[in-house]
Order: sequence, then structure tokens, then C-alpha cells
Amino acid sequence: MYAMDFPLIFKSALLAGLFAIGYAALAVPTASPNVVFITIDTLRPDHLGCYGDKQIGTPNIDTLAADGTRFERAYTAVPVTLPSHTVIFTGTYPTLSGVHDFAANKLSPTQATLASVLKDNGYTTGAVIGSAVLDSRFGLNHGFDFYYDHFDFNRLQESNLDEMERPGNIVADVTLDWLSKNYQKKFFLWMHLYDPHYPYRPPAPYSEEYRDRPYDGEIAFADAQVGRLIEFLKNKGLYQNTLIILSGDHGESLGEHGEKTHGFFIYNATLHVPLIIHLPGDMHARTVQNLVNLADIMPTVLAALNIQLPAHVQGQSLLPIISPKKEDNARSLYAETFLPRLHFNWSELRGVETENYHFIDAPKPELYDLRKDPGETHNLFAEKKAVTEEMRVRLAKLIQQYTAGQELAEKTGLDPALMERLKSLGYAGFSGGSNSGANIHALPDPKDRIQTYEIFSDAMADSQHGQYASSIEKLNAALKTDPDSVPGHYLQGLNYYRMHEFPKSVAELERVLQLSPGYALAAFHLGLAYARVSSWDQAIQTLRRALELDSTNFAAAYDLGLSYLQKNMTGEAAAAFRQSVSIADGYAPGHRALGELLLSQGQLDEALAELHKAAELAPEDASTHSALARALAAKGLASEAQDEMRKAEQAPPQ
Repeated sequence: MYAMDFPLIFKSALLAGLFAIGYAALAVPTASPNVVFITIDTLRPDHLGCYGDKQIGTPNIDTLAADGTRFERAYTAVPVTLPSHTVIFTGTYPTLSGVHDFAANKLSPTQATLASVLKDNGYTTGAVIGSAVLDSRFGLNHGFDFYYDHFDFNRLQESNLDEMERPGNIVADVTLDWLSKNYQKKFFLWMHLYDPHYPYRPPAPYSEEYRDRPYDGEIAFADAQVGRLIEFLKNKGLYQNTLIILSGDHGESLGEHGEKTHGFFIYNATLHVPLIIHLPGDMHARTVQNLVNLADIMPTVLAALNIQLPAHVQGQSLLPIISPKKEDNARSLYAETFLPRLHFNWSELRGVETENYHFIDAPKPELYDLRKDPGETHNLFAEKKAVTEEMRVRLAKLIQQYTAGQELAEKTGLDPALMERLKSLGYAGFSGGSNSGANIHALPDPKDRIQTYEIFSDAMADSQHGQYASSIEKLNAALKTDPDSVPGHYLQGLNYYRMHEFPKSVAELERVLQLSPGYALAAFHLGLAYARVSSWDQAIQTLRRALELDSTNFAAAYDLGLSYLQKNMTGEAAAAFRQSVSIADGYAPGHRALGELLLSQGQLDEALAELHKAAELAPEDASTHSALARALAAKGLASEAQDEMRKAEQAPPQ
């Protein structure tokens, strides 16, 4: 069976001024404080009690704010989970880290993170993650002794889609378990709560209390998990001597500007985030109005701990502005989204925000007066040319300042299983453009494509839940606006494959490769579609091309081996299966296929080794146990063969 046999598609921050007059009250205790960092995904500040929302119950976050400093104007640089957390944990902007998105790259292991610096300074480090979009394969585990992600990317049945996110109570359970074993040490803990992310499905009793406001229900549920962690710290006498930071990673549009969720635009609905800092020994409530960025968190923590900053850090310590002394607020904040460019070949968006204005560079530029128009609904670009030009210059200077030659991120392959799982979380798990080449003004403005994007997002959700006909209908509507849409034809090809309409799948995926010849995943899927119509020569040629484009695609090597077998090219098939398991030693189908082929050739010892490996990796796979039984029998090991046959008979249906 082929690896794309849907739904099993992809088996495939020392600050010297801290101790100066005016900052003395902010000095941390002499004992090394612990550090706790809580990020809550997709959290708008105006949906928290401490930020003025009177309809929601967030008592734990509100109490933390009453014991610390609340920043009124904190912003992310990227309204997407992975790059935003990369900004937080490296103190750098995407122009340096290279992490603009989640597709085909990971944080460089040579780039220092908050965790790696604290680990080097004697901290025990632990993290518990609520979503696969922060899986360790993206590199944010760098510096953590314990990084609880544990998401299974290989089980792709529709019933398992929810396994790509972890409810907040489970995150808190694992967090408290780790903390109970490590609280007597000097520790750094990160707890990531994903719950407010779309779709909004709060558990009881929040589902009833917030029946008409499920997004708020998710936030209230997340607040309860924050309360569990704070209660543990207080019960153990750790709260006062712990540096606690709570922030969002980005906001949520909730329909503003036509955007349902986040990532596509860079208006403040998705850039504005809550930020609360509780300094050890300091229980005074403060509110800071200054502009701050999430890149400032790492330098702030390190400054508070008197730990020297790594040289590359681009954010700035917030300790001076936490002082009651009024500070200058003449700061400019950078923001970007490359989602439209990377996935749809529409223009990226870059912007700069000052105390009074927000400028967004786009094919149709935008300027907003935030004092008069906080909702950013009246574009002043045509009315305030001088201000626009000044802001454009500010943006260009920021980009130059934050760019240091080649970006640091490592390029990786587009793991088919990972890309499919990201689609299940509402992310565009494909690549339809690039971050270089055409001038943005020659590309479509995202403002002119928001309806198409939302139709596409709905179509992607339908496809993920097996509603292929509905997905196809919506994609056809989107393709009327953008007939050369790479992701449109790509997802359409996958839909037709899942519906077993293989000739139509071939046609759509061929169109993708005409538009984007270097699209590795499209080549992979086209190869599988060719196999379904028994076009073995084309399947072999296309799967070989997929491996040339992405040498990490172990599933492509596996399916290439199966295609060779159809042509009785056993030597080539064995080589392809060996390539598959050399790329991914934990890929059970590759070991099984290689073992069965070797068995058919009488190479019993090597066949047994491969089949034993496959059985260890997939102990519930009946076909593996059957093949192993045959190999054992051929070796004269009858008793062991019978044991394997019993395992095969007792294995659950696949």
C-alpha cells in the first residue's frame, strides 16, 4: 500500500542602570530567582479583565498583573506562533533568525536562546508545549533539559487530528509534574497554552458560561491553568522569588479587516499582545504605556538576573521603563507577515509602529493615526504624504538594522506528515511562493485577496475533516479569482486523490508543477497519483524528482521502491527502501518492505534483522508479524515463527 493511501497520507535581557538611583527598588533578591514564562497563544489583551474587559473572568492573570507590571502597548513582530516564539526566545527579529514562518526551516542550533543561556548559568530548564507548531523539530527546544512536545505526526486518520494540540489542563498537569520534581533546584520553566487558538472549543463549564463567546471561554479556561501554576509556586513558598512573565504570542482578528483569525495581516488586532512581568521581591502594581516588543523579553530576563546578553540580541531590557521615572517613548517597532508571500505568492507585509502612527508597506500602502483611529479603519496614506514618507524611511532603517547578512535559520525539508498536521491546526501546510524575487509592488496586495484566502482556509478545513466535495467546490470559487494559485491546485489535487479520482488528481498536481517546478511535496504527491493510475514509469521519474528536490523525504523513497517493484526492478527497489530507512531509521514500513524483499531473495539473516526492526517500531502491525513469521520459519525457527503468527492474529485491525 502506498504511503499516500489517504487518510494515511504522510506516513510518511547587568543592566547597569538597574542598581542606579531610581531603579533600586527593582533589584532582585541576592538568591538566584527562578524564572517562569507563560505564553498563551492567540490572546488579545482587550479580552482580559486586567486590560479592561468586564465580561470575562480571568482572576489569576488579573492577580498576577496586580503583583507586577502590566504593559499596555506590547506587540509581537510576527502574528504567527512559531516565528513569534522565536522572537521571544532569541531576542531577535525574523530578519536575523530567518524564522518568518514554519515551513521548511528551523532555528539555527548556533543561535543562543533564553533557555540555552539560562542552562549555561546553572538553571534546570523545562518546557511543556501545547501545539505541534512548536514541535522540537523547529529548534525551540535548544537549551531545554526537558521539552514536552510528544506529538505523533505519523498517525493521520481524521480521528487523530485533535492530537496536534494539547488542552491546557493536560499542559498544566505535565508542567506541575515536572515542577514537583525540580522546584528545589534553580529552574527555568516555560508553559505554553494553546487553547484560545481557533477553533474555539472551551470545555465545560466554560462552554456553557461562554456559550455565545467561545473565544472568551477558551481564555477563561487558560486562566484557570495559569492559576494552578501560580498556586503551586505560592504553596511551595517560591512565588515571591520567582521572575514570572506572562505574554501572548499574537492576537486574533475576530473578523476585523475581513480576517477571521491571524497571520495574514499586520493590524494591531493581531500584533497587540498582553505582557505582564512579576519581578522577584516586587509586589507593586505598575502600568507601562511605552511601546515594547516581545523581542525585549529575553534581554529583560537576563538583565534582571545579571547575566550578560549574547551579542546578537536585538531587543532591549524593559527594566528602565518599569521604574516610576517617566521614560522617552520615541521608539519604532517592526512587524511583518510573510504568510501571503510564502504560501500564496501574494505580497508580504512589513510595517512600523510609533507612539502615534502605524505604517504598513504593501502594494497599496497604509497609514493609520492610532490616537484617532485605534481600529485602523481610515487609511491616511493619500492624505499625509509627509508622514507616510517619514514612516517608510523608519521602516527601511529598521529592516537594515535588524538584518545581518544571511539569515541564520537552517533550511529543512517539507516533511509530508508535518505539513499535513499543520493544516489540521489551520495553518497553510504547503508552499506556493517564496520570500525573494519579485518586488512586492508587482504582487497582489493581501487586502485584495482576503476573501480568497478565507475561502481557501474554509476549503482546507473541509478537506481536513473529510468533506472533500465541499472543499473542491470552495477551491473552484477561489481559483476563479486566482487561477494560477499553486496552493489552490495543490489542495485540489489532494482532494481528488482522497476521493480516488486519480486522473483528476494527476491533472491538478501536474498543473502545480507547471506553475512551481521546484515544489517538492507536489512532485511527491504527483508520483503517488501516477502510481494509482498504474503509470509506473512516470511515478518512478516523478518520485526520483521529489527526492532530488528534498532528499529528506523518506516516504518518497519508500514509494519509489514500491514503484520499482511493479516493474520487477528489485535491485533498484532494495536501494530505494534502504534510502528510506537511512533517512528515517524509525520508519517501520521501510524496514518491513526491505525485509520482505530480502526474504524473497533468500537473504534470511538481513531480512530477519529488518523485519525484527519493523516489528519493534510497529508492534501492532499484523503484516509485519506475518512476514517475520515467514522469515523465521524459513530459518528453521518454528517456535518463534508460531509466536509471530499469534501476534499477527491478535493484532488490532489496521
